[in-house]
Amino acid sequence: MNKVYASAAEALAGVVRDGQTIAVGGFGLCGIPEALIGALRDSGASQLTCISNNAGVDGFGLGLLLATRQIRKMISSYVGENKEFERQYLAGELELEFTPQGTLAEKLRAGGSGIPAFFTKTGVGTIVAEGKEIREFDGQQYVMERALTADVALVKAYKADRAGNLVFRRTARNFNPMCAMAGKVTVVEVEQLVETGTLDPDEIHTPGIFVQRIVLNANPEKRIEQRTVRAAG
Repeated sequence: MNKVYASAAEALAGVVRDGQTIAVGGFGLCGIPEALIGALRDSGASQLTCISNNAGVDGFGLGLLLATRQIRKMISSYVGENKEFERQYLAGELELEFTPQGTLAEKLRAGGSGIPAFFTKTGVGTIVAEGKEIREFDGQQYVMERALTADVALVKAYKADRAGNLVFRRTARNFNPMCAMAGKVTVVEVEQLVETGTLDPDEIHTPGIFVQRIVLNANPEKRIEQRTVRAAG
């Protein structure tokens, strides 16, 4: 089975369509699948539910899809860097499901592991717990969180072999492994592609069984979300 596609557009062809739930890896602008997000925008798929730690920034990352109004709902932890997101949400044009960051990661991991739900103390007594089951264990209250899966997961990895075994680099190993697990179809954008069998098994972070499609993007932009420097001298 050939998992390698010539372009991001080809990797998404026949996979994405209107109304899907899409999980997107990354933290801020670190470790986001830049080329795949651009190809998703160009596909024209609309009414999407996006699961992502954040919503990118204006004009980059998931901000591209917000600008074209392709996202109907965001399931996120932090959305504070995107003015268009703020405008759409406050205008009632965009649905938002806020989820604590650790809970969001665990919801994806649980979904990918076949675990339908779990209990956590995070969010008890807050708006996060509204409408959810609360249960007591050892004298402490816990809120039940349902797992998350996605029709398609868009993932960024540093390196992959042709079988789809993935290696993530530093901070980009954030939500990407969990998104890869949670996708019914997982499409991965990588900077390096090597032959199967050349990766040390001990350095593989996500096994290829979770990956269906791969595209090479050897020179991503890797934009920095915010940069603060000290004045010269």
